[in-house]
Amino acid sequence: MRFLSRRDGALLAGLLILSAVPVLGGMLRMVELLGGAALAPPNPRALAQPLPVILHVLGSAAFCLLGAVQILPSLRQSRPGLHRVLGRIAVLGGSVSAGSGLWMTVAFSFPEELQGGILFALRILLSLWMLWLILRAVVAIRRRDIARHWAAMLRAVAIGQGAGTQTILGLGALLVTGQELLGFERDLMMGSAWALNLAIAEWVIRKVSDAPTSKVMRHV
Repeated sequence: MRFLSRRDGALLAGLLILSAVPVLGGMLRMVELLGGAALAPPNPRALAQPLPVILHVLGSAAFCLLGAVQILPSLRQSRPGLHRVLGRIAVLGGSVSAGSGLWMTVAFSFPEELQGGILFALRILLSLWMLWLILRAVVAIRRRDIARHWAAMLRAVAIGQGAGTQTILGLGALLVTGQELLGFERDLMMGSAWALNLAIAEWVIRKVSDAPTSKVMRHV
């Protein structure tokens, strides 16, 4: 990938690794829902209402994988046409991901140990915020406000990548405690993953915005 700088290549690799487990898990679930073999642990909610799950898997995969590519400065500079094409697909995927996530949160009946009141509220809030951020990014780029467009997309990607960070934190807790987090502890872990992603995004945005104007326009 010669059009990527070494720093952007490392960032892309990290984001793709972060996306790998939830995307793979989602694809295995989709195989089952489309009539294939059951390759993932049983999920009665998905089997009862497969459509939002399928939409969420496809939308999330597109947004996480393409969103990781879209935030790379060197791609925008060296392949602006490709950046625009992938950006349109990422916007569609992110909108489907957030919308279907909101649908599942409201329509599915989760056991208390898998989704308490805190996680329910966070999922609704973050789904709506992600949709708003994507809309804001589209409006900004139409106005040629590249910095605002990039910042909005980076925040949306941080929310969309929540499942990857949640997987890492959940596995870490399992290794330390020997048991899966449930109830309030699970809600707290899931929320902490989104908070961590958004904190990193805000740090990157602040770092870029504090740079000289010419440097900002070169890196966003």
